[in-house]
Amino acid sequence: MVVTDAEIRRATMGLFVTQTFSTLGFAIIYSTLVLFATSKLNLSPNVANALMGSFAAFNYGLHLLGGYMSGRFISNRHLFIVGQVLQLIACFVIAQCTYVTLIIGLAAFLTGSGLNVTCVNNMVTQLFEPEDVRREKAFLWNYSGMNIGFFIGFAISGVFQLSHNYSMLFLLGGLGNCIAVLAILFSWKVLYDRDTYLSEKPEHARKQFLWRAYAGVLVLFIALNFLLKNPDLSNYLMMAVGVVMWIITLALALGRENKLERSRMLAFFVLTMGSFIFWSLYQLAPMGLTLFIEHNVNLNYLGMKIAPQWAQNINSVVIVVGGPVMAWLLQKLRDEYKINISNPVLFSISLVLIGLGFVVLPIGIHFSNPITGLSSFNWIVLSYVLQSIAELCISPIGYAMVGRLIPRKQQGLMMGVWMMTSGIAAIASSYISNNAIGDQSLSNPLVTNPGFVSSFNHIGYASIIAGVVLVILTPWLNKMINGSKLHPVK
Repeated sequence: MVVTDAEIRRATMGLFVTQTFSTLGFAIIYSTLVLFATSKLNLSPNVANALMGSFAAFNYGLHLLGGYMSGRFISNRHLFIVGQVLQLIACFVIAQCTYVTLIIGLAAFLTGSGLNVTCVNNMVTQLFEPEDVRREKAFLWNYSGMNIGFFIGFAISGVFQLSHNYSMLFLLGGLGNCIAVLAILFSWKVLYDRDTYLSEKPEHARKQFLWRAYAGVLVLFIALNFLLKNPDLSNYLMMAVGVVMWIITLALALGRENKLERSRMLAFFVLTMGSFIFWSLYQLAPMGLTLFIEHNVNLNYLGMKIAPQWAQNINSVVIVVGGPVMAWLLQKLRDEYKINISNPVLFSISLVLIGLGFVVLPIGIHFSNPITGLSSFNWIVLSYVLQSIAELCISPIGYAMVGRLIPRKQQGLMMGVWMMTSGIAAIASSYISNNAIGDQSLSNPLVTNPGFVSSFNHIGYASIIAGVVLVILTPWLNKMINGSKLHPVK
C-alpha cells in the first residue's frame, strides 16, 4: 500500500519529535557512564571502559534482535512503546547511584533501547517505496532530531556532572522517554507495519506472537543482568555473535537467486565492513577520548569551565545544522547538476575525515603546555568537527542504504546487522582506549600523552588508508549497486 504525501508529512513530523526526546536518556548515560563509574562509584578507568564497551556493544548489538523481532513477533510501533517504558524505569533505578542499581538499571535500559531503536528506522523506511529518494532526506532530518536530543542530553550531563548531582541527572533522562511516548501516539495510525511477516498473519496468530515477544523481553533483561556483571565475557560473546551475523549476511547475499538483489546485498556487506572501521573510532568519544579530555586538556575555555560531556555537543551542533544542509546539497546536486554522489564515495569521505579527526590530536599534544602537559581545547573542537562531518556521510546514509539495497522482508534483520556493527566496533574501541591509557594513573598528562599520541596516530592513519582503499573499490561497488546502469559519480 502506497503511503500518501499527507501521511508521510504527519509521520515524519511525529518521528522527528520522537527521535529527539527518545535519545535524551541515552545521551546522558552514554556521555556520563565512564565519569560516573570512576568518580562516583570509584571503579578503575579500565573497568569503567570495559563496562562502557559492554553498554555500547549491547545497545547497538541488540538492534539486531530488535530488527528480527519487530515485524515478526511484534509491530514496530508497539515494540517502541515497550522500549521507552523500560528506559523510563531504568533511569529511575540508576538514579539510586549504587553499583547494584547501576547494573540492574543498565540491563533494563539496554533491553529497551537495544530493541526499539531499529523500530524507528523501520518506521521511516516503510513510509517510502524502494526507489523513492525522499527516504534519504527523511533520514537526514530524523538524524538531526536525534542529535538535538543528544545536544540537550550532553548539555544537561555537563551541568549536573560538575556538581556531581547524578541522581537528578538520570531522573531527567527518564522525562524524555515520557515525551517520546506521547509523540509516537500522535502518529500512531500512520505508523502501522507494511509488508512485514506479522502484518500478513491473522489476528489470533498476532496475539500469540505478541506474548512470545514479551517473554523474549523478560529473558533478555535477566540475561543482561548477568552479562553486565561480567563485561569481558559479554564482549567476547558479542564479538562472536557479530562474526556469525556477518557470515550469515554474506550467505544470504550469495543465496539470492535474483542477480541484482545478490549484488546489492554483497555491496551492503562490503560497506558494512567499512562502517566497522568508522564506528571503532567514533565510539572512542565516551571512553578514552572523554578521559583524555578530562585529564589531558585545558578545560578553562573562553572564560568558563568546560565539562567533558560538553565536547560532544560540538558533534551535536554540527549534525543538527549539517543534516538538513547535507540533505539539501545532495538533492540539489542530483536534481540540478545530475550528479549522484554514491554511498561508497560518501563512506570513503567519512573514513578519511574521521581519520584526520584523530591525526590532529597528536599535533595538539605536540603544542601542549610543556609544564602541565595540557593541550588546548581548540584541537578538540577541530577533531570533533571533522568526526561529525564524517558521521553525516555514513550514519544516516547507511540507514537509507538499507531501504534501497535490501529486499523489504529482510530489511528489519539487515537494519539490525547494520546497527549491530556499531556495537561490535564499541568493543574494539574499549580495547583501543585501554591500550592508550595502559595501567598508568591518569593524573599526570606528561606521563599519558605519549600513549595517546601513539594510539591516535595509528588509528587515524589506518582509517585514512581504509578510506583510500574504499575509493579504489567504488567503481566496482557502484556497478554492484546499480546493476548494468552505472550512475555518474563525482
